Amino acid sequence: GVTRLLLTRIPFFKEIIVSSFSCANCSWSNTEIQSAGRIQEQGVRYTLAVTSRQDMNREVVKTDCASARIPELDFEIPAFSQKGVLTTIEGIIDRAMAGLEQDQPARRATDKEVARKIDEFIGKLRQLKDVHSPFTFILDDPSGNSFVENPHAPQKDEALVVTHYRRTPQQAAALGLEGEEVDAKLPDAAEDLRDEVLQFNTNCPECNAPASTNMKLVQIPHFKEVIIMATNCDSCGHRTNEVKSGGAIEPQGTRITLRITDPSDMTRDILKSETCSVEIPELEFELGMGALGGKFTTLEGLLKDIRDLVEKNPFTLGDSSTPSRTGKLQEFIGKLQDVKGKAQAHFIMDDPAGNSYLQNVYAPEEDPELSVQRYERTFEQNEELGLNDMKTEGYEPEATLGR
Repeated sequence: GVTRLLLTRIPFFKEIIVSSFSCANCSWSNTEIQSAGRIQEQGVRYTLAVTSRQDMNREVVKTDCASARIPELDFEIPAFSQKGVLTTIEGIIDRAMAGLEQDQPARRATDKEVARKIDEFIGKLRQLKDVHSPFTFILDDPSGNSFVENPHAPQKDEALVVTHYRRTPQQAAALGLEGEEVDAKLPDAAEDLRDEVLQFNTNCPECNAPASTNMKLVQIPHFKEVIIMATNCDSCGHRTNEVKSGGAIEPQGTRITLRITDPSDMTRDILKSETCSVEIPELEFELGMGALGGKFTTLEGLLKDIRDLVEKNPFTLGDSSTPSRTGKLQEFIGKLQDVKGKAQAHFIMDDPAGNSYLQNVYAPEEDPELSVQRYERTFEQNEELGLNDMKTEGYEPEATLGR
């Protein structure tokens, strides 16, 4: 016989190779298609709601690794069970009917019950061709090289849903892409971390039992990226969370001042880094750098943590405290409670590293109650951050001379 090859392009799709074989002796003919491009980065799934005879005439490119399904009949043509073909939806159903009818005479002679059930199913497929009732046609191709025609192109087709997805390791192995897929994921590892919660084993700080710590990268709007770490202990129930800045130390320090005028201010998001100090002048209160660690919470949550820090300290409100100190601290806790409810006060966050944040509820506009002041760090602040001994430029010649 003779095989003819044609390189052609399908509009709004891509190039394909059509091969046609014909035999002059027995008049048998066959056509196949192969993609002229490489395997795509993602798989593709076409879901078409077939409601009319016109939909049956839509062109379909089905590669050999694509599967076709009709959920209403629980019918599926598995991947790699047929060669690639350029046809229509009606042609795919005709091909399936021809495949089922091929061995029916032998089945009727050996197993009449199975043959009867297959005849019934062929009848259902024949009814689909007449579109007596709507049905769904799903074409799923992990290689991304299959196609269902959109007759309204370039406008959107309401009846056709196109979904791109990431191949599973099993699908990649079936396509022979195991090594290539692993290499392709390496550059995107940082992107994957933003959508993934990492977990590593540790010990509980309270009871020292084995526990797990969850870690996740979070992008704070109008600010920067941070790392949130949370530890839960199943043995004693202890829970703790901490926030680390995901970026470098800023060139300048940041002083954030919020005038609390309304109870709704308590819902503002706060990122307090481990280098940030907190001050409330009206209460003559100041929380030093390093206390409470890094936290990503709300203003109300931070004030609650401050209250817990005072109440749970055995040296301030325990048996060893003096009555006068206890009275002052109880008075302070009462004033702190008033700030959370009705009293007006100023809340000041001073972070020499510039990695703290207080939500601007009017963003991207200016917040009339919030002021952010940037300042040059003093020598002492740089010393605390370890920046005075840090040299990132011009250190190589000195190292050479030292040797």
